[in-house]
Amino acid sequence: MSAIARALREAARAFEPISDTPRLDAELLLAHALGIGRETLLLDPPAVDAPDGFAALVERRSAGEPVAYIIGRRDFWTIELEIAPGVLIPRPDSETLIAAAVEHFRGSDGPKRILDLGTGSGALLLAALDQWREASGLGVDRSEVALGQARGNTERLGMASRAQFRIGDWTNRIAGRFDLILCNPPYVATGAALGLGVAAYEPPEALFAGDDGLDDLARIAPGLGRLLAAGGLAAIEIGFDQSGSAAALFESEKLRVSLGRDLGGRPRALLILG
Repeated sequence: MSAIARALREAARAFEPISDTPRLDAELLLAHALGIGRETLLLDPPAVDAPDGFAALVERRSAGEPVAYIIGRRDFWTIELEIAPGVLIPRPDSETLIAAAVEHFRGSDGPKRILDLGTGSGALLLAALDQWREASGLGVDRSEVALGQARGNTERLGMASRAQFRIGDWTNRIAGRFDLILCNPPYVATGAALGLGVAAYEPPEALFAGDDGLDDLARIAPGLGRLLAAGGLAAIEIGFDQSGSAAALFESEKLRVSLGRDLGGRPRALLILG
């Protein structure tokens, strides 16, 4: 067995108690330590020993620190984002919103104006702008740290002419209508158990939303209808067990709500039609 293969096996074994994807974590960290892409590591691994710094990366991950914070980046939909502490790490669950939007606009020219509420790293807005190259959009967040990362990702991806960002509090003081509204709000109940490293490393204000996890959704619902263009779509991420209670908040505002499901078939998004 090569030194690289041995290092991957040992790291993956160390991550098994704390990760659902121990082998992937090991591959990403070792590729980062070697300064190569994961694809190169897997298809054409260098005939070298693991770098001296790899052990320190393994130790950090074993303590629960998220891989995205350790290596400073995360793949999302069709783009790669730079990620740093202070901003929520984009997850595959959130890709459900983009997939729902692709289906909604199938056969059309797609959305022209896109709004991302609680933009964080810019993941949803920038993924949508990459999907629809003629669109422009606005990302809103109440965190200056998040907006700084979103602007940096926008510049790096060459989308600065199509994306604007501003400090804001959900739908307040936003004018105009948007063909596509995307939102991944906090929806975890305060005190709920989370995976190792999530609560310890990721910003709590991007995770927790009151005793039932609905506080921020309740603030978004009253202002959403005036921002959604006719024929448009709002896709809002929810917890898989919140479909009934979350949908009721928007239905009480006379909005038409259906559910978007993730790859496991679980309710993961509220889909609101304009």
